[in-house]
Amino acid sequence: MDRASVKSAAPALRGSPNASLFGATLGFFIGFGAVALFGATAGKFKDAMQLSPYLVGYLVAIPMLTGSLLRIPFGAWVDTTGGKKPFLLLLVLSLLGMGGLYGVLSTLYPNHLTVAHYPLILLLGALAGCGIATFSVGIGQVSYWFPQKQQGWALGAYAGFGNTAPALATISLPAITMYWGLSTAYLISAGILVAGILLYSLLGQNAWFFQLLRKGYQADEARVTAQQKGQELFPRGSAIQALTAAARTWRMWPLVVLYFTTFGGFLALTAWLPTFWKAYYGVSLATAVGLTAGFSLLSSLIRVPGGIWADRMGGERVAIMALASLLLGALLVAFSSVYAATIAGTVLIAIGMGVNNAAVFKLVPRYVEHSVGGAAGWVGGLGAFGGFAVPPLLGWFATVEGTVGYARGFLVYAALAFLCLLLAWFLRASRPEAGREV
Repeated sequence: MDRASVKSAAPALRGSPNASLFGATLGFFIGFGAVALFGATAGKFKDAMQLSPYLVGYLVAIPMLTGSLLRIPFGAWVDTTGGKKPFLLLLVLSLLGMGGLYGVLSTLYPNHLTVAHYPLILLLGALAGCGIATFSVGIGQVSYWFPQKQQGWALGAYAGFGNTAPALATISLPAITMYWGLSTAYLISAGILVAGILLYSLLGQNAWFFQLLRKGYQADEARVTAQQKGQELFPRGSAIQALTAAARTWRMWPLVVLYFTTFGGFLALTAWLPTFWKAYYGVSLATAVGLTAGFSLLSSLIRVPGGIWADRMGGERVAIMALASLLLGALLVAFSSVYAATIAGTVLIAIGMGVNNAAVFKLVPRYVEHSVGGAAGWVGGLGAFGGFAVPPLLGWFATVEGTVGYARGFLVYAALAFLCLLLAWFLRASRPEAGREV
């Protein structure tokens, strides 16, 4: 194909910023439901396999292991492909894990599922958790579509609406289990993943620069043409180069810690809170599920206004206010034995986590504009690792201290919030005056 014929293909470019945001959000919503994979039904597995609180902690955390670590390479892969290919691969891997869980449960649960099957359940849960890793892919994909001044809103909307999936899964999984059985709940989850794969394959589009590369344009020509259509951010180099370039930007690493605390913390609590409410206050499963869903929805949806606030007031300033809310809420839950006060504390935690998450990804394209995908991989991957690392710590408190340990475990969040406040203040104080946001 000669260059003239290649250029003639330009009018066939597909998608727009808003349409692509919708497609990426839908795909992330479908994959992200795996956060609640075991949390809402942990009691069923605990009873069938006779698991300790510590092992339950690992069970609810295991999907976050792959869901966090795979964000690093798959997020960087966006800088070379635009995002659609890695997005689809992660959803397919998640489908394999979900289908495997259905197969095991339909043949073994409840009478023949024992602690000997625990490693297999963990393995399938880790595979199903691959869908969680779509987050960093979508962050890069959306970032390349939108100009800097709109990225707080766009990324807040993407993450906020996508993050509502765990709340809906937390509500629906126990209800489906009650009426149709545990294995059917996972069969329906697999069916939803199939629908999500089909819808994302139709709606998810790469930014114009990546589409032009696929049509045969040279990188410089693709950049000029995409700039004329409004694209501002462009990748530089391979996936390895993207990760390396992002890693050399020191400002990215405090963002990793902030995101570990508030997004990893969000993942951990979405999985752990049903156990917390039942064990510490003795509420019914329906109440525990409702409280957890409320926490998840609030923390997710507040990312949307959180992104707008970060656009207006600056990411660092908004992060400081959000982390203060998290610190206060964590201390309140850790030392309260009053039901209403604990609910108030979890509300403060949800607000702090959601708003800080939005602020962090307002800062990622600003700090690492030359390697958004690589930075999204590092921040999203290592940050989300908190979803795997924290639940076993919460389980350890409960195992060592008994019932009161379910509350004292929130001191983990208080300590992390205090550290993050120092880091956020340092980021704001160290910005050059000319580039400091108001």
